[in-house]
Amino acid sequence: MTMTIRLTVLLLLAAGLHACGGSADLTCDDVQVYQLAVESKRVEAPEDLDNLDPLREVPLPEASPREALPPGSDCVDRPPKVNIGT
Repeated sequence: MTMTIRLTVLLLLAAGLHACGGSADLTCDDVQVYQLAVESKRVEAPEDLDNLDPLREVPLPEASPREALPPGSDCVDRPPKVNIGT
């Protein structure tokens, strides 16, 4: 019985450690879901309703341009890798 419990704990620990390090090879070359977003047309109220207040709209700023990252480089929004003892 204790051998089964030890084996189960060992497998759970191995699975947990494997899950923590599974995204090491991600780069910014892959298209993200938010990059596929497109601007849609404004909401128009039906004729029997009041028009929407244009002062309550939230203007979306334009993205500031920056130099493209070299192919295969890590994404800026991910923390840097930390090597301890190497």
